[in-house]
Amino acid sequence: MENKRLYRSTTNYMLAGVCGGIAEYFNIDPTLVRLAWVLFCCLGGSGVLAYIVAAIIIPK
Repeated sequence: MENKRLYRSTTNYMLAGVCGGIAEYFNIDPTLVRLAWVLFCCLGGSGVLAYIVAAIIIPK
């Protein structure tokens, strides 16, 4: 079993690398994660705050 850790992406980032890091962790396309995050921001409204918190908490 492989030990995987969640990090912000340094190669696949746009703002802070949060979506790229999540995509690398789950081994999926970063565009899908970004689209899901935009939908989360539009529908839930707290997506921007969650992104800022994730950018602070998730190590680089």
